Amino acid sequence: MTKTTRVISPSLPLPALVAATITGLATVGTAVAQPQQLSWGYNSYGVPGLIDMPQAFSREDAEFATQVFHFKNQTRINTTFQIAPRFSATFRYSIIGKIGSNQRTLYDRSFSLHYRFLDETRYRPAMAVGLNDIVGTGIYSGEYVVATKTVTPRLRATAGIGWGRLGSFGSFSNPLGALSSHFKTRQAPNIGKGGTFHPGSWFTGPAAAFGGIEWRATDKLRFIAEYSSDAYRREDGLDFNRRSPFNLALAYQLNPGTTVTGSYMYGSEFGLQFTHTLNPRRPNFGPGRDTAPPAIEPRPTGAEGALVVAPDDAQLAGTISSALAAQGLALDGLARHGKTLQIEIRNERYSISSQALGRAARVLSRTAPAQIDTFAITLARDGMPITTATLSRDDLESLAFHPVAPDLLRARTQIVDARHNLPRVAGSYPVTSWRLSPYLTPSLFDPVNPLRADLGVALHGKIEPVPGLVFSGLLHKKIVGNLDKATRTSNSTLPHVRSDANLYYKTNGVTVPQLTAAYYFRPGRNLFGRVTAGYLEPMFGGVSAEVLWKPQNSRLALGAEVNRVRQRGYDQLLDFRNYKVTTAHLSAYYDFTREIHGRLSVGRYLAGDYGATLELDRRFDNGWRIGLFATKTNVSAAQFGEGSFDKGIRLTIPLDWVTGKPSRTRLDTVIRPLTRDGGATLNVPGRLYDRVRSNQATTLDATWGRFWK
Repeated sequence: MTKTTRVISPSLPLPALVAATITGLATVGTAVAQPQQLSWGYNSYGVPGLIDMPQAFSREDAEFATQVFHFKNQTRINTTFQIAPRFSATFRYSIIGKIGSNQRTLYDRSFSLHYRFLDETRYRPAMAVGLNDIVGTGIYSGEYVVATKTVTPRLRATAGIGWGRLGSFGSFSNPLGALSSHFKTRQAPNIGKGGTFHPGSWFTGPAAAFGGIEWRATDKLRFIAEYSSDAYRREDGLDFNRRSPFNLALAYQLNPGTTVTGSYMYGSEFGLQFTHTLNPRRPNFGPGRDTAPPAIEPRPTGAEGALVVAPDDAQLAGTISSALAAQGLALDGLARHGKTLQIEIRNERYSISSQALGRAARVLSRTAPAQIDTFAITLARDGMPITTATLSRDDLESLAFHPVAPDLLRARTQIVDARHNLPRVAGSYPVTSWRLSPYLTPSLFDPVNPLRADLGVALHGKIEPVPGLVFSGLLHKKIVGNLDKATRTSNSTLPHVRSDANLYYKTNGVTVPQLTAAYYFRPGRNLFGRVTAGYLEPMFGGVSAEVLWKPQNSRLALGAEVNRVRQRGYDQLLDFRNYKVTTAHLSAYYDFTREIHGRLSVGRYLAGDYGATLELDRRFDNGWRIGLFATKTNVSAAQFGEGSFDKGIRLTIPLDWVTGKPSRTRLDTVIRPLTRDGGATLNVPGRLYDRVRSNQATTLDATWGRFWK
């Protein structure tokens, strides 16, 4: 898998799990898991559970966890996200040694789902249903229904029934066979190249019971014992002997986010698991380490105010510009209309726009002439005006220390679309900036090598000669890395638009991953436009044009993009290869809830194929984003190759969440089980949706509390 940025209807109706999942997602942001419903840990597959077996409780809502587990020729690297209070998903990369008659090593990628459909009560246990390895080779394929009951505050008991791999030891006739003969026999699915759903085999075939207990001896120390229904048929006898169905483990919490678990597995082997968790809602430094905002200063009134001579616009702009610069903001435009002062600002520091808005309002309270009653602050990005917030100076002053100031001030603040730039302030353009920083380009979960990466130095530069016109470039110099060490040669029958990615990292010299000219503009009310030309990404260059319709308070946004591009030379300098293609997409964006956002795009992809991409993200107010995506085109599974269709996990971490210091920098990573050519999209810098939405009323409302920070 390379680091690049970027449902099939089953043959049988999905179980009630799917409907429950949709319901669970719809309640994100309002439903809250009760403390007694929280699991104490994760099992070796990354699922809330015991040692190898699952249990019924869930983890804390929005928790993001990584685990590394190893025992006798098996290593599992799990990434789990608690998508909703009841629902979690796990991506797993496994390295299994000595499989099959040829004693080969298997590198496997798989997904699991876990849903708690009943809460624990005084007399009733919590209950959950789960699916393992639902889109993969099927080596871990299995389903379960499990119940867990809290016996005492420190003792829990779990019992469940499993199918597939979890029904392979101590099995009995499937009780669901009483409903239909379909459930009696489990047919081996035709997995082909992997990456496809096989719902017809879910909950079929022999079943088996499993169970276990957990005892928290102290707040940090936990003892676990379980009876496993997994026969380990693929692995047993191949340098590993399953002698017993019983597993024992000792888990110790090193700190609130880190747990180490040692286990004795199946009567013959020892295992070790490392688990680290974090929650996007809890930054490393709590409220942050940014400087205190300037105090709101009441204006002089009465005779005192009447004696103050109002400065002219040039003097006023100079005063405001200096004060804004101290807050990491730039003044681009200014105008006065009667008792209203309008300013246009460029936010260079804060990842949350409502905080930039609040800092600007505080500055105006201290610098605006006494005759000004109203502040109108326009937020712009790349010289493109997006939003104007208009508020009363009297409200700002009177509510500064009110216990519910955010709610009251927001109710009295008008937020509208900003169509036009304000008159330019002298010296505001041209804008130039540059920075030197380290870069890391990872490749995760490759079928042969799970971790490859290049580390080096990056030089970023940007020039904005006039509002909306941006020239930017990026230079890389690799210092150390192994992205060029990929051993697999692409066998794709499609144009090699992504599968030759390793060839772009062969050089040790300076590369030019990006060199572009972009123009941002407002073609109409609620409309935003962008045209970008140049070397758009490491593998393609050309021209990209985009238009977006996004009203201030609308859950729905619509976009269109067309690109005419040519494949770049492998040295990532200025030359091109022969392959040319035109791609185009129509996109619909929709906010299902405050945190759950979806996007559906249909159109033509880099390999010339046609299809659709479905994305589902959970976005947090502080800038975190965790999402899933899948693309299906007219390329067949056989043509696509291993994996059958493009899919993956997208992760965005704001740097200020990590450091506590204000920053607009984000760390973006996409985890793909495999990078192929079908469904490949162009990675164009500066796309409109995130730029626009982060500065509109929808986002400002959700983060309005930061106005006062």
